[in-house]
Amino acid sequence: MKRNLAVTGAAAAAGVSAVYSLWLWVSSYLGDNFHNDFTFYYAAARLGLAHGWSHLYDLRLQQEQLDAIGSHITIAQLARYVSPPPLAWLVTPLTLLPYQVAYWLWSALLVGALVLAWHLAAPGSGRARVIFLVAAIGWLPIIYGLQLGQPALFVAAGVAACYALLKRGRDVEAGAVLGVLVLKPQLALLVPVVLLVSGRWRAFASSVVVLAVITAASVAVLGPSGVTDYVDRLNFATTIAENQAQTLAGWIHNLQAARIVQGLVAAWTVGLAYGLRRRGPAGVLAVALIGGLAASPYVHYDDLAMLGLACLLFLRAARGRWVIAYAIALFIAAEGFPVWQAGPVLAGELLALALFSIPALKHHHGYTEQDDAEREHDPCFEGDRQHLAVDGQAQPVDGRARET
Repeated sequence: MKRNLAVTGAAAAAGVSAVYSLWLWVSSYLGDNFHNDFTFYYAAARLGLAHGWSHLYDLRLQQEQLDAIGSHITIAQLARYVSPPPLAWLVTPLTLLPYQVAYWLWSALLVGALVLAWHLAAPGSGRARVIFLVAAIGWLPIIYGLQLGQPALFVAAGVAACYALLKRGRDVEAGAVLGVLVLKPQLALLVPVVLLVSGRWRAFASSVVVLAVITAASVAVLGPSGVTDYVDRLNFATTIAENQAQTLAGWIHNLQAARIVQGLVAAWTVGLAYGLRRRGPAGVLAVALIGGLAASPYVHYDDLAMLGLACLLFLRAARGRWVIAYAIALFIAAEGFPVWQAGPVLAGELLALALFSIPALKHHHGYTEQDDAEREHDPCFEGDRQHLAVDGQAQPVDGRARET
C-alpha cells in the first residue's frame, strides 16, 4: 500500500514537472526561434556546403551564414561553432528544410534518442519504469538540452546501446555504436578506456576503429588550415571562465593544479573500472560516465544528461533504499544547478566514485548485477528486493566471460 502511494506520488510529481518543462521549452522557442545551439549547427552545415569544410571554423563565414538565416546573432565567445565536423555533417540534410522545420525535426530525433536511452537503460518494469522517462522530461538538464538542440542525448543513446549490446555478448557492435562520441567527445571520453581495462577488449578495439575512421575523415576534410583553425578555437574555449565554472577548475583556482586533479580523477575512474572488471557492464559504464564528468575540463549544464544515464545504470548495478536515495539526491543536485552551481553535483560525483570503490576493493557481493545469485542469500538486500526490480535477466552475459 505504501509502495503504491509512493509510486503514485512520484508519477504525479514527475508528470507536473514534465508538463511545466515542456511549456518552458515551447515558450523559449516562441520568444526567439534562434536562441539555441542548433542555430550554429545549421549555419555550420550551410557554411560547409557553400564554402567547403576546410572553412568550417572561419568566424567571418560563420557570421555570414548566421546573417543569411536571419538569426540576428553576433559571433561572440560563447556564440560560435566549435563542435567537431561530424555534428555539422549530421545536420547537413536538414539544411534542405527551412530553419524552423529543421529545428523541430532535429528535436524529434533528440526525443527519440531520449526514449531509446530510457528503454535500454532504465531499471524496473511497468508504471515504475515509465516514471523514469516522465521524470527525465521534467528534469531541467534534459529539457534545457532539448531546448538548445544539444547532441548529448545522441551520445547517451549510444552509451545505453553499448550497455545493452554488452549484456547480450555482442561486444563488437557495442564498441561500434560508441562512434556517436564524435558528436561531443567529452561526455563519455572514458567509456572506451574502461572497456579496455575491464577486459572487454573487442568492444574497445571496435570503438577505437570506428572513432579513428571518423577522426581521420574529419582531418582529411578539414585539411591543414581547417585543423589549425579548429585547434585554435578549442584552445580559446578552454580559457573562457564560463567553460571552467562547472568543472573542478571552477573550484580549484589554479588551472594547472585543476588539470592535475582532473587527471587523478580520471585515473581513479579507470582504476575502479579495473576493480569491477569481473562484474556486469552497468557498474563499469556508470563509473566511466560519473568519473568522466568529474574529470572533464569542459562541462555545461545540459551535459548533465549523461549523469542521468549514469544514475539509471547505477540503479541497475546496485540495490537498496540507500541507492535510490543517493540517485534522487544527485537528481536534485543537478536540478538546482542554476541556483547552487556545480559544487553539490561535483561532490556527488566524487562520492559516487568513493562508494563504487568499496566493491572494487572488496571483490565480493554488493553492487553489480552479476551478483544476483549471491544477493539471493544476502539479508542486506532482502528487505529492498520488492522495491526495485533491477534487471529482467537473472544472469547477464558478459562479453569477455557550449559549444560542443
